[in-house]
Amino acid sequence: MKSFGLTDKGRVRQDNQDSFIIESCTARDSLIVALCDGMGGAKAGGLASRLSNRAFVSYIYAKLTSRTKRPIDYKTMLQAACDEANSVSYEYSQFDEAYKGMGTTIVGGVINGSGNGYIINVGDSRAYHISHSSNSIYQITKDHSLVEELVEFGAITKEQARSHPQRNVITRALGSEESVESDYFEFSLQSGDILLLCSDGLSNMVTDLEMLDYANEYQDPELVCRSLMSKALKRGARDNVTVLAVMK
Repeated sequence: MKSFGLTDKGRVRQDNQDSFIIESCTARDSLIVALCDGMGGAKAGGLASRLSNRAFVSYIYAKLTSRTKRPIDYKTMLQAACDEANSVSYEYSQFDEAYKGMGTTIVGGVINGSGNGYIINVGDSRAYHISHSSNSIYQITKDHSLVEELVEFGAITKEQARSHPQRNVITRALGSEESVESDYFEFSLQSGDILLLCSDGLSNMVTDLEMLDYANEYQDPELVCRSLMSKALKRGARDNVTVLAVMK
């Protein structure tokens, strides 16, 4: 598998509260990936993002490299990793008034050498499966956001959600409460397929079909990420932008 990721503060924000990690685990022939988008002011949001990201990935890595060679229950492991990341961020927020209310989204998980993938998310950072054979893009995760609820209720369309004034209001986040509910998904990458993770700084500026077009044009994780980043920045990038791609 090939992988690449990059992040940018965008054209408007002064600080970058996004973070991502790509960690190779040779013991299990796997990649651990995670992307966080912090909230709660520059100081607090960036801290929540970095703390949660590292806690999530470290927990998974420790489980995958454990000397106890038993089958991995990916759902249990990822949910526990998410709980650990939430606890670390939440407890840190209790130390200082400046960090009160800080939080972060998270999308991340494990992809093994055979292409089987396991993903968890909280908030509105997304995971997409781009299929080479069927020339299609599918959003694996479901946003935990106000506009997503409005779309489900039929109050607005998907297209209207992209420009809705409350599109950045999320209904779940890591670190803002003592506990959090996460959603778990499984998928399978075939040869040439891409797993794409992104913060809403990208998905608010670039459409799903444009993501598919770039994946078809370049067929390389680095070039896909750089092209999508360039498109978001050219369109004004009102938020931090992060994109990560894994190709089988």
